[in-house]
Amino acid sequence: MITVHDRLGRLVRQAQSQGRIPAVSVALHRADRPLWTCVAGGTGNDTPLDPDTVFRIGSVTKTFTSVLVMQCRDDGLLDLDDPIGRHLDLPAHGELTVRRLLSHTAGLQREPHGDVWDSLRAPDVAQLLADLTRVERVLPTGRRFHYSNLGMALLGELVARLRGGTWAEVLADRVLAPLGLTATGPTPGQRAATGFLVDAYSDEAHPEPPTDFGAVAPAAQLWSTATDMARWAAFLADPAALDPAGAVLAPATLDEMRWPLTTTDETLWAAGFGLGLILMPQPGRVVHVGHDGAMPGFLAAVYGRRGGDGTAGAMGCAVLGSSGTGTEVFELTHRLLDAAAEHDPAEIEPWRPGPPAPEHLRGVLGRWWGEGFEYVFSWHDGTLRARGADDPAGKPPAVFTPLPDRPDVFRTVSGREVGELLRLTRDERGEVVRMHWATYRFSRRQETFEGYDFRTGS
Repeated sequence: MITVHDRLGRLVRQAQSQGRIPAVSVALHRADRPLWTCVAGGTGNDTPLDPDTVFRIGSVTKTFTSVLVMQCRDDGLLDLDDPIGRHLDLPAHGELTVRRLLSHTAGLQREPHGDVWDSLRAPDVAQLLADLTRVERVLPTGRRFHYSNLGMALLGELVARLRGGTWAEVLADRVLAPLGLTATGPTPGQRAATGFLVDAYSDEAHPEPPTDFGAVAPAAQLWSTATDMARWAAFLADPAALDPAGAVLAPATLDEMRWPLTTTDETLWAAGFGLGLILMPQPGRVVHVGHDGAMPGFLAAVYGRRGGDGTAGAMGCAVLGSSGTGTEVFELTHRLLDAAAEHDPAEIEPWRPGPPAPEHLRGVLGRWWGEGFEYVFSWHDGTLRARGADDPAGKPPAVFTPLPDRPDVFRTVSGREVGELLRLTRDERGEVVRMHWATYRFSRRQETFEGYDFRTGS
């Protein structure tokens, strides 16, 4: 009998072989199963390849810096629409906002001034900031997505200044330690795989030189294991499961970070960017949220899975590889998440009867018409909800919560018309005869906008 782990392991070995990647380390985290790990190949040095082997994770680092920025916002140290120059003394580009830098829509050039990738010498903080006078705004702010390591480096320095330490110190204290990511840090340590460039026309693997990214560390410096990164991916997808007290970040803030602010391609909407996070939509109302990483000799893909049938809580996958050209790493993460949900789906929780709707809301339940379309209002899990009568089964409902001082007025807290009010109108007997949602009238019969019932003529 072929088990799900057999299927996943075969996908890993196939990617390592076809991609000609010297070392691949994979971990799959989910709340309802033990951690699954798999390795293929060798480290290229005297250390054995196992789940404790450390790899460079490149731009996955940006997700950590983005969480640090959002912590500062939640603690009242900044506003996302603040110009960064309000908090950092910059010689140029201080008008760019924190939000634009996080979402890569600021228009700032990709790298610091100079040929960093030729020399592999990154500037220190003082030089990075001084060189901003020679840095281009290559696009108008807000025009479109344009990836910028420089922008993320500035955000890292912003966090360091606001917290009174270095970026690495703040990261260790406020994220790595609380989440137990003990194998993650800015240096490789003694258990690191060697990174390679694999020759295109032979089987020779050329070791890549180690690099320190200096002031650009907040964009790409970190090293980690697949097990730590699978846990991190699970946190990005389902923070309440790994951080129930919200010590690192409130679930609502992660919701905000996951909302797409831009697409990476004008015509192929296959990936988007939120606040520091890549969003990869999948079939069946599923999204994979995380980041890819690339540094000389290493590629990484770290994503959590949200939504859809079969998706477990706290489901995250990390694939780390020791080849700068082994791009199979990027696709493998998504294939493993899909395969795990398909062949080992989360258990289906049985439905159980619950308490009835409150007496004063029972007249709201059932079918209503608004804008010529039919909606169904219901009471589930202690909340008033609404769905379009023809909505597909997987589409989330609108959910309402009452205003504390106005019992017949509700705020839409998720789903359609989120943020808008639902207002009930009662007759002299106290029965709900009409509702207004986002100011649109809802009635028990289909009406024109003038209130004329075309079926009865009244």
